[in-house]
Amino acid sequence: MSVDLSAARHPISPDIYGMNGADPAFAAEIGLPVARWGGNATTRYNFKNHTYNTGSDWYFENIVAGPDNTVEAFVKTNQDRGSKQVVTVPMSGWVAKDSPAQHPFACGFPASRFPAQDGFDQWDAACGNGRLNNANLTGAVPEDTSIPVDASFDGEMVSHLVSQFGTAARGGVSIYELDNEPVLWNSTHRDVHPEAVSYDELGSKSTATAAAIKAADPSAAVLGPSGWGYCEWVASGVDGCAPGADAAAHGGLNLSQWFLKNMKDYSDAHGGKRMLNYFDQHYYPQINGGKDPESNAWRLRSTRSLWDPTYVEESWIGPTGVNAPPLQFIRKMKEWVAQYYPGTKTAITEYNWGALDDINGALAQADVLGIFGREGLDLATIWGEPQPTQPGAYAFRMYRNYDGAGSRFGDVSVSAASSDQGQLAVYGAQRSRDKALTLMVINKTGGDLTSPLSIAGLHGNARAQRFTYSPADLNSIVRGDDLMVHQGRVTATYPANSITLLVVPGHRR
Repeated sequence: MSVDLSAARHPISPDIYGMNGADPAFAAEIGLPVARWGGNATTRYNFKNHTYNTGSDWYFENIVAGPDNTVEAFVKTNQDRGSKQVVTVPMSGWVAKDSPAQHPFACGFPASRFPAQDGFDQWDAACGNGRLNNANLTGAVPEDTSIPVDASFDGEMVSHLVSQFGTAARGGVSIYELDNEPVLWNSTHRDVHPEAVSYDELGSKSTATAAAIKAADPSAAVLGPSGWGYCEWVASGVDGCAPGADAAAHGGLNLSQWFLKNMKDYSDAHGGKRMLNYFDQHYYPQINGGKDPESNAWRLRSTRSLWDPTYVEESWIGPTGVNAPPLQFIRKMKEWVAQYYPGTKTAITEYNWGALDDINGALAQADVLGIFGREGLDLATIWGEPQPTQPGAYAFRMYRNYDGAGSRFGDVSVSAASSDQGQLAVYGAQRSRDKALTLMVINKTGGDLTSPLSIAGLHGNARAQRFTYSPADLNSIVRGDDLMVHQGRVTATYPANSITLLVVPGHRR
């Protein structure tokens, strides 16, 4: 392994260590930098009556949020603990109407209108799943659950939050998200939006909503389009999972490229005011989710899809599926931003490599966080966050609280490379506060590995502190014996299936 203190230096955004939800004590422990109010339920959340619709996740039912589950409670909780907030605003054209707080709920496919369905809520037999003989039902009446709204509703929502919590510039909500996975509206919210989303619908609703957000709080950032995965990354709902006629009618650009261009064109036509601050997509690796040896090995390889130009997807996305080239997900996002809307930040507000209750999932999570920092991603929030006692939580602790005293991985990335990143992955960063060099080494193999490590730019001798998380103790990060670094070189043994952090204190270039 080799590190170069003077090469590839760039800031690591603290916002890459975010979550969609978190145990309060764990959030405080790691100093959770950013939290997101998102997911399918936010597509029809009505801030005026605190009611949302569950969509296809649970029988299309209207649910009145309890006092601890309102958007105001979310903002207050995160504001109090110093976490930046991402708040999703509805954009599909519908939000939940006033509804009973108890059963029977208002729902999109009521038994009174659709007596024959494949399934009904076991706690509310009046509400069905909107399918018959494994096919989606048609003919739902949106007004059964919802009221029509437009972008002005989002402006009112932002103004309401500003009145309670201040503007973004004064500690209020920092970022507003343009709905959630819009190309799936005709699936997740098909009772009110059965039509496939086109380039034009996504584009017009996004620009109108962004303008309403900026009018209500000019200091707030806008994030979107928050697509669900590969298909939405490249294609509209009309086209399906590859650019087709809809793309051809829009200059041959894929959906992400056109979305960025459309937001920039709108900005240019309105005095140059930036309308999109974060280009955001969700990324779920298309692995099988198992924890058998084959699945574990695939999980660890699949992190390469975020950056590696030599890695071809092994899932349905790859050559046997839609014949995708190497994804290089983060690098491709940055390439499109540079071409179509320079200056836009990049975000992944939903991701999960799975197996967070297992050391293999912890290794993958630590690898992903290292990749996020090295590749210069600006914001990330995991969906389905690990519980505090799970191995996946220790992957976050290794970066955010490795010694139990709040010490963190560095905030300035430096060049770090391994001759085989698939066996020993290494990530390097310097800490601005005390100039300590921090090196995260992940042994992805089932055997102990001994490897030399050289650090260009580090002169003289030093003692490297060593912190390890491994199967030897899945309930703590263990402080090991210090290692002597002689003239920028150190050889160490890294335990099987482990995450090791080396900290060389107080180094200055």
